[in-house]
Formats: sequence, C-alpha cells, structure tokens
Amino acid sequence: MTNPTRLFTNFIGGAWQPAHHAETFSDENQAARGSVLARFQSSTPADVTAAVDAADKAFRVWRRASVADRQQLGSRFLQLLGERREELARIVSQENGKTIREARAEVDSAIREGTHHVHQIGTFGGHVLPAGAGAYTGWMQYHPLGVAGIISPWNFPLNVMCRKALPALLTGNTVVFKPATFTPWTGIYLAQLFEGAGFPAGVFNCVTGLGSAIGNALIEDPRVRAISFTGSTEVGRKIQARAAQRLTRTQLELGGKNALIVLEDANLETAVDAAVTAGFACAGQWCTSTSRLLLQADIHDAFLDRLSARCARMEVGDPLDERTEMGPVAGPEQFRTITAAIAQASSEGARLVMGGLGDDGGYFIRPTVFDGVTPAMTLFRHEVFGPVLAATKFATLDEALRLANDLPYGLSSALFTRDVAAAMRYINEIEAGMAHVNIHTGFKDPGLPFGGWKESGFGLPENSRTGLEFFVDYKSVYVKA
Repeated sequence: MTNPTRLFTNFIGGAWQPAHHAETFSDENQAARGSVLARFQSSTPADVTAAVDAADKAFRVWRRASVADRQQLGSRFLQLLGERREELARIVSQENGKTIREARAEVDSAIREGTHHVHQIGTFGGHVLPAGAGAYTGWMQYHPLGVAGIISPWNFPLNVMCRKALPALLTGNTVVFKPATFTPWTGIYLAQLFEGAGFPAGVFNCVTGLGSAIGNALIEDPRVRAISFTGSTEVGRKIQARAAQRLTRTQLELGGKNALIVLEDANLETAVDAAVTAGFACAGQWCTSTSRLLLQADIHDAFLDRLSARCARMEVGDPLDERTEMGPVAGPEQFRTITAAIAQASSEGARLVMGGLGDDGGYFIRPTVFDGVTPAMTLFRHEVFGPVLAATKFATLDEALRLANDLPYGLSSALFTRDVAAAMRYINEIEAGMAHVNIHTGFKDPGLPFGGWKESGFGLPENSRTGLEFFVDYKSVYVKA
C-alpha cells in the first residue's frame, strides 16, 4: 500500500481540493523508518476558514434534517466502515503501528459505538412537564450548536473520531475534522466514507496539517461553537485557554497515569492478563493503558515472575504479521521520549525487570517492566505513553488508594480482588472517571460515559447520553393558552 507519489487533498464543501499553498507532508510506516506511505496537505488557516465557511453554510439546512434522515446516513456510514474493514485496518496498522488484529478491533469498536449512537438518537429528546396550577405546559428542547471542531489523536485515529463526529452529526451539527499528523491517511479514508454515505456537501469536512499551524484557526473562529479534543494534558490546557476567550464549549479527553491495584486474594493469572492487555496493547499507547502496577506485598514477587515470563514470550515486530503481539511505537518522537523515560527510571534507581529496545528496522521497544518504583520517581508520576509498567509494593488497601490517587491525573483504574467490601471501598474512593473491578483499565462500553477526572478531562464525557448532550443547547419552553 506504500506509494510515495500518492497525494491526498482536503475535503471541503463536498469537494476534494488542495491547500492554499503547495507544501505537503509525508506519512511514515512505523515498522520501516524513513518510509513514505503517501503525502498530505500542509494546510493553512485559510484552508480552515474555507472549511468552516462550508460547514456554517451547510448547518443552516442540516440542522432541519429529520432524525430519521440523520440515522439513515449514519447507518450507511457504519455499513461502509464494515465493508472496508480490512483495507482500513491495514492503513491504521501501518501509520499507527498497532497490530493488524488491534486495528481490526478498532474498526469493530467504532462500528459498535457508532451503532449505539445511531440508536440512542432516536430516543434523545426533551421532556414535558405536566400542566401545573397555572395551566401552562412546559417542556425542554435540544438544539444543535452549529459547527463542531473535531481534533482526534493518533493512537485511535478511527474509533475516537467516530465517537466524536457521529454524535455531533446525529444531533444536527456540522463538522470540521482535523486528523492527527501521524495518522492523516485514516482521517482522509474516513472522509471518503462520509462522502460515500451521502452526507450533504459541507456537513463533514476534513483538513490535514500540523496542529500548531491550523489548530488555533479552528479554535478561534467564532462560528465554531464546540471543540472536542483528545490528546495530551499540556495541549488540552492551551486549547481550553483559547476557547475560553470566546466561551466556546470544550470536551477534552487528556492524559492519564492509570493504576492497576492487585490485592493478595486476587486471581493472579487474571490480573497478569489484564496488565499485559492494558499495559502493552497498542504498545502501551492507549490513554487508558495501565502504567502503574500497585502490588500487595504478599503477591508482589509471584506477580512479577508471571508477568516477566509473559513479556519474554511476546512477539514484537511487523504489525501486519498475524503472529505479532505488539508493534512499534508511533514514530521517532514517541521512540525518543519513551527510551529517555526508560533511561531516567534506571538512573533514579528503579530496577529494570524486563524490556528495552527492539529491532532497529522500526520504532520498536520491548515490553518493559520496572520494579521498586517509588512515588518520588519520575516514572511513578509522569505519563510515558509507551509499553512501560512501573511496579510499586504496598501493604494495605489504605496505602494502595493513597498511592493511586496521589497524582493530578484521574482517567482510569482497576482493582483485582475477591473481597466485595474492598471492591466497594475502591469504587467509592478512587479518584478516576472509570473504575474497573477484575477488568483491565482499558475496558469501556458505549452505554456508559468515557472521560476522566482532575487533569485527565474537562467537559461532558464522550459516549453514553453525555456524548450527545455535549453537542446541543438546551431550551426551556413554557406555553399558556
């Protein structure tokens, strides 16, 4: 699928068109350093303005489309997603680095979540108050906001975009979408599917380019009424500060340092499975990845022995090979950041149990585990966003909860135990948007909200009913005959 001469353009107002200047950037296969999959537009603020122009014009008609019409188009998009599953999964695998099996699972997850939103929009509406003593009737109505800016991440370039864009479109908004610079091909492919599904011109628009070059133009345009962003906490803060100047609504899904707590009565095999799944899937680059292992003293050694044996057997290599269990990390910057974090952990006194660098042909890092990580160490406190687990020993559940909560992040968490009382205490006291008992930290269901506490999120969470509510205004109506 590699084609260095292939050039993709932006999708604006129902047409494919080049950026205002001739500059482009390339997309790299993460398993082959220096490769070029294709080339994409290095867009300018003028291109963003053109996309917002198109979206703003289309909104005046799209907002009046019936729910049934929106559902039909959303269902057609999801049907095309299923029909193109294998081709799209191969694109995601190459430009992101996740294994082909993980990429297929991402397509399937997008279809599952999208189907949930298509169904729930049918019952999403206001509520009516019974006539009171004043003989009036009251009800609440939902109204679409207008143009929504969608800025999606490279770790889930397909699923997260669908989780944001479909609720925006189903509630009557129009979309300007900026895919991550690491994964522009997935974004362009999805724009092609929206076009193929028959969405009217201007309802969905896609503009590629560096966030530093075009992000501010999207955030600061007064016609953009909502920004939904997934990425780092640092970038999220900057978006929030700029959006606040115009009171633009924001939905920010940000960083995490997710803890998996294992009590002495836990099923160790199940807990190790969870650590491997959430620690090393997508090379540890889920926002909900497990990055801290809090292990009760009595099972600490046995857990690490089992985990080390699993890590040693893992196949790390070409993500398109069906046998591969973990692919490369996403690009040179990620590779440098993660390897620097590994070196720093060793220099601060953490003990390397397993892992290190992999094959030089791509951005490969072996599943890595450190033990003896203390709360004062950088590895305990800072997000690495890679296949690196930090193990810390604790004595009591009190101590485990204190360690888990003693960070500015609060996205996801997990506890493994057979003790119902301990599980309930954890659920009530953990400071995170997602609490799992005997389930890994990355698990989610579209029927429940997806979002974090503290510096891991801001605004209404994605998925569930809140995923739709973020994109609407509320109107209370009172009528007296």
